[in-house]
Amino acid sequence: MKIISVNVGRPQLVLRNGEPVSTGIFKEPIAGRVMMRTLNLDGDRQADLSVHGGPEKAVYVYPSEHYEFWKRELPNYDLPWGMFGENFTTTGLLETEVNIGDKFRVGTAEVMVTQPRMPCYKLGIRFDRTDIIKRFLASERSGFYLSVVKEGEVGVGDEFELLEKNISAVRVVDVTRLYSSEKENVDLMRRAIATEALPDSWRNYFRKRIESLHDA
Repeated sequence: MKIISVNVGRPQLVLRNGEPVSTGIFKEPIAGRVMMRTLNLDGDRQADLSVHGGPEKAVYVYPSEHYEFWKRELPNYDLPWGMFGENFTTTGLLETEVNIGDKFRVGTAEVMVTQPRMPCYKLGIRFDRTDIIKRFLASERSGFYLSVVKEGEVGVGDEFELLEKNISAVRVVDVTRLYSSEKENVDLMRRAIATEALPDSWRNYFRKRIESLHDA
């Protein structure tokens, strides 16, 4: 479990349907070590802070293992590390194995897994195709966000050392499935609601889902 690429980028203006849009999804690999702070990596910024960034989405992780899948799905694309807007391209950390609330030490920092990444239209901008949003969600290869428990330096080659496994056993992929393919799994939704590390926005969403199922 380690970092194989550290990627950062600042918001830039691009055209979408003829209109300028600011996006921070264009990330480039960097060399050397970088400080990971409560809101982001040094040198990295998010454009729309209403849906990106913040303490619960400070750093975005994407498994390098998924790149082979996408190379098969999108054979005409160059897919450099950072293509999905991730800050860390990693190996050994998969959504089917990592729990919401798992805590790791990486470099001199400590982090906690908070939630999967939900694709928005800016992923479509990055790939210049709108169908990537549905395909990304359906693939369950979402990557996940980290909150920064303790600020510190990180760099390529740093290992993720597991400090604490969340016993709730709600995996990153479970949250994605509750949003996409298992919308009526009340038992899993209740477990997700009981997982304090999951952001309130998700827990409230699942509470409303349960209420709507009861009212149906």
